[in-house]
Amino acid sequence: MNEAMLAILACPLCKGKLLFDQEKQRLICRFDKLAYPVDHGIPILLPAAAQSLHEGEIKS
Repeated sequence: MNEAMLAILACPLCKGKLLFDQEKQRLICRFDKLAYPVDHGIPILLPAAAQSLHEGEIKS
């Protein structure tokens, strides 16, 4: 994920910063504990597409 793109993307629910999980190709919102998929480099920032995360899955 391009750093410039990551700097302007925000969680669609809380408008907070997203972290990129390169291994699993997803964007993580630590506040809402959600992971948004990235498909072929395109972030899918739809709340319906997000997966809930467990505490151990959230990177600091």
